[in-house]
Amino acid sequence: MSKKTPLTRAVTMKDVARHAGVSRTAVSLVLNDRFDVTLASETRERVMSAAAELGYRPNAGARALAQQRSDWYGLVTEIVTAPFAVDVIKGAQDRAMADEKYLLIASTESDPVAESAAIERLLEQRVEGLIYAATWHRGVTVPDVAREVPTVLVNCFDIEGRFPAVVPDERAGGHRATSRLLEAGHRRVGFINLDRGIPAAIGRREGYLAALEEAGIAPDAELEVTGHATADSGFTAAEELLDLAEPPTAIFCANDRMAMGAYDAIKERGMRIPEDVAVIGFDNQELIAGYLRPSLTTVALPFEQMGAMGVDLLAAITAGESTGTNTVTVDCPLLERSSV
Repeated sequence: MSKKTPLTRAVTMKDVARHAGVSRTAVSLVLNDRFDVTLASETRERVMSAAAELGYRPNAGARALAQQRSDWYGLVTEIVTAPFAVDVIKGAQDRAMADEKYLLIASTESDPVAESAAIERLLEQRVEGLIYAATWHRGVTVPDVAREVPTVLVNCFDIEGRFPAVVPDERAGGHRATSRLLEAGHRRVGFINLDRGIPAAIGRREGYLAALEEAGIAPDAELEVTGHATADSGFTAAEELLDLAEPPTAIFCANDRMAMGAYDAIKERGMRIPEDVAVIGFDNQELIAGYLRPSLTTVALPFEQMGAMGVDLLAAITAGESTGTNTVTVDCPLLERSSV
């Protein structure tokens, strides 16, 4: 029977002190970046050299206890593998690392019990603050335990109004999409919206109506159709619009999946995009918008920017700045492709 290789013992400050021929106190002062105590530069160099030779790594847990800070933020989200969640994580992680902070990420799979447990585990790791991110914009109820540290919500808002939040500017995005179609000369602009009541549907519709009003165009109820966020519903809604006695010459779809369905409805009638009907989507789902033919002009949801802004807010709060519980909106840019 082969012998098991024993685990290598972690190198301690005592080991570094012995190797460098200095006191443990000197090692602690050097490795904890204490410059308020005078030490000879030669001593500092010997300690750093010995630590490198021995492969010393600081005990993060002990240091967090001593300094009452860990340099870690916790990020809690429903599904870390969802494309949009990945973008939030990237934005947050890049901004955190620029400030020499790091993220501990926990996936909760939309399970309230798992959510509370994940936050508890992150708090056990002494994270300095939490980012609570959702995969779609909505009101949420955040577990009470999150109040133990600064917490910022991303792509969602606390129904009880206890936490600051970063969300997309849905209204501005809807306005930008509709204005682009109006600028292209269209006067009858159809709108396929999401299910009523959700923040995205409300905001994008407000932007659509505001753009029409600014252009001096009266809203036409016939040109507004509710879809259900799927390609099939987009197809059905587009058919309804195209069956009108005076059909629209442009369609703003409140997400890219519905725009994909609208493409099929338009093409089945032998019509061309954008020559006969222009189409704009929303979300910038790259596997849809970039690969439809013609490629889809769409409004992008600013996930990376929201993740970065969430870290900015969290850093401000942990630094003692007062941000209140306000909701910050992030602009949704228009990505021009070939469908207008």
